[in-house]
Amino acid sequence: MPSAYSDALDDVCSQARDKAATLRSPFRYAAFAALAGAYVGVAVVLLASTAGPLAAGSNPATKIVSGAVFGIALTLVVFAGADLFTGNNMVMLIGWLRGGITATQAVLVNLATLVGNFVGSFVFAAMVHASGVLGVHAPGKPAAGDHMIATIVAGKIAASDDQLFWRAVLCNMLVCLGLWMATRTRSDGAKIAVLFWVLLAFIASGFEHSVANMTIFSLAVFNHSAQWSDLAHNLLLTVPGNIVGGALVVGLPYAFSARRAAPAAEPRPHPVPTAEPVPARV
Repeated sequence: MPSAYSDALDDVCSQARDKAATLRSPFRYAAFAALAGAYVGVAVVLLASTAGPLAAGSNPATKIVSGAVFGIALTLVVFAGADLFTGNNMVMLIGWLRGGITATQAVLVNLATLVGNFVGSFVFAAMVHASGVLGVHAPGKPAAGDHMIATIVAGKIAASDDQLFWRAVLCNMLVCLGLWMATRTRSDGAKIAVLFWVLLAFIASGFEHSVANMTIFSLAVFNHSAQWSDLAHNLLLTVPGNIVGGALVVGLPYAFSARRAAPAAEPRPHPVPTAEPVPARV
């Protein structure tokens, strides 16, 4: 059975304190954040490699396959250990509301994570581009991986500002629900299962994950199907949307509705009566 809400909140609060403490060593924290950006990038490349050929053939299973393989992103983040901006939106808010960290620490950790995630995403995208794996194609046919990245980016660029924002809200609502459920489970198998389902939901639904977009747009820039300004515009809308979805839609309700009840006052022990001394007879 899942652990009690109060126990899960204590675990999340402990995570927030650990993250704030790690930030005192900026290079160590930057490494954890960069790894998370790269881990999400692994999922992006896996998606393009496996679902790209299906998309090229207009196969209706494209979305299901895309969502099914993307679960590796949070699996790597949770089990290998890394700091992801979208998950920290929930963790740091709960940590602050529970009194484990200060508001300043919560903001600084989120900012540092966002920057570190971008560095990891960019470096990983550069490595993938240099490898040429997404450019592999059969004679006379376009590269399915590169084509899918270009198609995904074109759809994101065409979306309106309101659409990008609300897709980002919905995305991080699901991501943080997955992390929250994983915190409440004690079985590694259960953790993997809940992470798989939420990522299947957000990828197949077409929601917006700011860190995944860092890799997607970086790959598109390297392949000349997007500009850095396109990524900047996307992040300007998806980062606030992810914050709302993770911190306010998921973190805030659980932090307040699942507060630990104050312990009941222990009953005061009744004094044990003692026999009064009998006055001596004269």
